[in-house]
Amino acid sequence: MNAIILAVLAGLCWGIGEVFTKSVLHSGKIGPLTAIAVRTTVALPVLWLGYWIAVPMMKSEPVAWMKADGATLMKLILGSGLIAGAGGMICFYAALNLGEISRIKPVAFSLAPAVGVILGWLVLREPMTVQKAIGVALILAGVVLLTGNGGTALGAR
Repeated sequence: MNAIILAVLAGLCWGIGEVFTKSVLHSGKIGPLTAIAVRTTVALPVLWLGYWIAVPMMKSEPVAWMKADGATLMKLILGSGLIAGAGGMICFYAALNLGEISRIKPVAFSLAPAVGVILGWLVLREPMTVQKAIGVALILAGVVLLTGNGGTALGAR
């Protein structure tokens, strides 16, 4: 499947899922840490099942990942597991609990690609093009427009 189609599907899943999450948090019956714990508990067995089914069929997925060097495993555990997984979700869900989804989601989900492009360029030595730089600037400008306090609500009189 095309990478862009998968990215669009991921964005749709996250967008729809977080609207449900915001509705649950707004009920006052469930807090952000409970929401994260339930999300992770439900997702984890599905992810491992997908791993177990799909990995043997994929030519691009290394099957001996547990034998990777210590630095690679630490990047996986610290970067993906603790920083992006736990830290990012805790901060995002706490923000979602306190603020409007129409403001919180754009900040979190547009800052992530902007940081990714910049760190990809600085740390991973990926090429920085004028198009990428303009794209990052437009993303950040869009977030400022979406999250600013100005403007009139549609339908307001």
